Amino acid sequence: MSLWRDISRGETRIDFVGLRRRWFYISAVLLLVSVATVTALGLNLGLEFTGGVQVQTENRSGVAVGELESAITGLGVVDFRIQEIDEGQSIRIQTGPISSALEDEMVASLAVLVGAPPEDVNRQAVGPTFGALVARRALWALGVFLGAVVIFISIRLQWKMALSGIVALLHDLVLTIGIYAITRFEVTPATVVAALTVLGYSLYDTVVVFDRVRELEGDYSDVLTYSEIVNRSMNMVLARSINTSLTSLIPVGSILFVGSLILGAAPLRDFSLALFVGIAAGTYSSIFVASPLLALWREREVAWTDQRRRMARKRGGSDRDLPEEPTEPAEPPTTSELFSMEGGASPRPPRRRRRR
Repeated sequence: MSLWRDISRGETRIDFVGLRRRWFYISAVLLLVSVATVTALGLNLGLEFTGGVQVQTENRSGVAVGELESAITGLGVVDFRIQEIDEGQSIRIQTGPISSALEDEMVASLAVLVGAPPEDVNRQAVGPTFGALVARRALWALGVFLGAVVIFISIRLQWKMALSGIVALLHDLVLTIGIYAITRFEVTPATVVAALTVLGYSLYDTVVVFDRVRELEGDYSDVLTYSEIVNRSMNMVLARSINTSLTSLIPVGSILFVGSLILGAAPLRDFSLALFVGIAAGTYSSIFVASPLLALWREREVAWTDQRRRMARKRGGSDRDLPEEPTEPAEPPTTSELFSMEGGASPRPPRRRRRR
């Protein structure tokens, strides 16, 4: 309870920037696994992307999947996939592009095997060019979204914040794609919509953090280094990030695990998985990727390097302890050191400057 009380009050002293290598290593491993899985297994693209024919009907006679495979193969269909859905009560068959005559023949044969009238067999045919159109428009939407993000954050905050936020967005997108490759869930247009929704959520969380960084930068730029400002901002908004994530993950998790996996509402699965993974990854990247990356980047600026030197001298260090042209900023003091700068006094934050 004491820890949660400190988090809710913004009184934690977690050194997010000082531990950045740990977060970056974790992200690198997750990204490598995602890329390797997508490369090795590929994505389970839905009918809208691949083109072809989908046939679905109730399995009233309880025919086995093996019999259906033999019947479809006998018709000359080579590229097909059979799925049992609704706990085996229904059958779904997806094939590559085939002729209309062969499609009618397959539907008639399937109706006889499952014991259903041909008019009760639901069929859907998608041309091969439709999938390419959907994919192209999805990429256009993603490009427009990222461009608008860079422009907005650059105007509202700073361009380095914008690029750090984009890195976090791409991080979330790759992880989401990797999860779909691992679980073999079908990628549909609903998945693309969910992914774009998640990117907006991740961006919101990142902007909240960066806005607090900018606010504290104006108040404490003469008494703290940039890494310390980022640490203080992260500790102040940590409770908000956790609460926002939990209130989003609980209902989405209910849809995913209860609605789709337990109750068998398959159409909800494609959408809810992207939302669940993306929200979790977005919360992680906002805290452990975007902010430490921003601190690492801005600490290399001349003004903040000079500020680090001044703070080192004030706290008992020396200019000689820092290289003249560092290739990488020295490690910032931990949060515990930051709050104990007054010597033996009890930990307290530095005073805010009075505005004239």
